[in-house]
Amino acid sequence: MIGRMRERVVAACDGASKGNPGPAGWAWVVADATESPVHWEAGPLGRATNNIAELTALERLLASTDPDVPLEVRMDSQYAMKAVTTWLPGWKRNGWKTSAGKPVANRDLVVRIDELLGGRSVEFRYVPAHQVDGDRLNDFADRAASRAAVAQEPAGSALGSPEPPPAPDVPAARKAPRRASNTARKGGGSSARTIKAKFPGRCLCGRSYAAGESIAKNDQGWGHPECRTAAAG
Repeated sequence: MIGRMRERVVAACDGASKGNPGPAGWAWVVADATESPVHWEAGPLGRATNNIAELTALERLLASTDPDVPLEVRMDSQYAMKAVTTWLPGWKRNGWKTSAGKPVANRDLVVRIDELLGGRSVEFRYVPAHQVDGDRLNDFADRAASRAAVAQEPAGSALGSPEPPPAPDVPAARKAPRRASNTARKGGGSSARTIKAKFPGRCLCGRSYAAGESIAKNDQGWGHPECRTAAAG
């Protein structure tokens, strides 16, 4: 178990889904005293949503670290973080129902995380994804989760795996404006136009886009043009 004989463990976790739902993966990484990645693990989930991947990554991280050592968890998922810090107490009081009376999504994972959090010191820290000079642990976990989603194979330091590369589908995403223009010709109208992103963000597919990259409007906001095409289809 990672974390013994240390005053505090700093870690990050992330999930990825190529399609949301689609091929998905999870990853966590633990840093050394200089906050450099030292131990990590990633794994496939088959077809799953981005939220399931994010929660799975957190569950695997908590299960792999020493509960007696304080843990700092860095995440770029607002959903996963709020689920286990802000919303969870109310869900438990309501018999695992939301404020609207609906069953809590991904309940099994949330319950397992709640069990793993019991009696231990865990500090959650939100870090925006894909920022210039952003959090290196979050970037590492993001790349590892994306690779696991694409390859659908386990990886990690214990397996002797090399450092995860950038997601192989990123270059293809940057070629998307031509495909987006085809969507416009099919009747998408002005909503199918592409623009250059002013800030980094995350698409509904679970992958992030960088500032300056072409993006298009989709049902949940802005994202990769080809993902808007898929949603429209």
